[in-house]
Amino acid sequence: MAAGRVGICFPDRPDFPTLLKAAQRADELGFESIWVFETRLARDWVSQAGAIAAVTKRAKIAPGVTNSWSRIPALMAMTCATLDELAPGRIQLGIGAWWEPLAYKAGVDRRKPVEQIQEYVRALKALWTLERVSLHGDFVRIDDLELDLAHDRPREPISVPVLIGATGPRMLHLAPQFADGVLLNFMTSSEYTADAVAKISAGAAEVGRDLSDVAHPQIITCAMDDDGDYARDIAREMLTMYLGQQPHIGLASGLTQEYIDTLHDMMGGWPPQPGGIERAMALVDDSVVNHFCAAGTPDECLAAARRYVAAGAEYPIPVVLTPHSTLAIVEAFAQFTP
Repeated sequence: MAAGRVGICFPDRPDFPTLLKAAQRADELGFESIWVFETRLARDWVSQAGAIAAVTKRAKIAPGVTNSWSRIPALMAMTCATLDELAPGRIQLGIGAWWEPLAYKAGVDRRKPVEQIQEYVRALKALWTLERVSLHGDFVRIDDLELDLAHDRPREPISVPVLIGATGPRMLHLAPQFADGVLLNFMTSSEYTADAVAKISAGAAEVGRDLSDVAHPQIITCAMDDDGDYARDIAREMLTMYLGQQPHIGLASGLTQEYIDTLHDMMGGWPPQPGGIERAMALVDDSVVNHFCAAGTPDECLAAARRYVAAGAEYPIPVVLTPHSTLAIVEAFAQFTP
């Protein structure tokens, strides 16, 4: 069994047979949670969550994260209720405000993201009571609507904890006031984690909540190999892409706008130009990789995860970047102790 609280997260890797085998093993080892990315346009979270639910028995399952724009609240409420029927009491919803330029390119006018996600979560929670809901907000409109359930399913309220994928200070502060917790973003530093947890705690206190009652696990970029330099090179590629495409992540951890802009320009935006990531990687040295990632040998990855927990994260959720070591990452983090 896992030595301490720990989760595991799969981005757009590994292949599905390996992913399901790793999820099943994590479940057997007592991992608290299993998360899946819905990053870019690679894989949707619903298909993955359903498959994982079918081969596991106890771990919580969640997207890390989906977005609050591409699925209307009624559809998201139904989706989570369906997954809850498949894996009772094990579904969580990690949800965020999406990112640019993907939202724009997908036809979404992503305005006032904090206000929008508050309305969205309010609508979800109302629908999960199974009562009739009418909500006329600036972003969400529901008229005399109730959530139906599958035939012969007991008509009982749905309980799905909602964790906000918050990065900015305002979202971090407000999230505990309308949601069940925060999923702390990856590609951030442990110093950022300490500041983020302080903001979450202050926001919770304003509504009479204690930090211990607010979920705040941390997804952590993890590239693991017995050859630590090779693992850092794998992490460097993903880190470069995220810093160049989602600048708010790097800026939140203290990188300069000039540095981020240079990475973005060398990559050629999103999608990156051919060879763009490789060119930009030259600017991301090992000190940057180690600041933002758990990358290297198993011992180095576990030590990095401990830094995030020491900074205030509830527990670590390594994100698998090295598909060949997926099962090794599960086995290594089964030994994790804070």
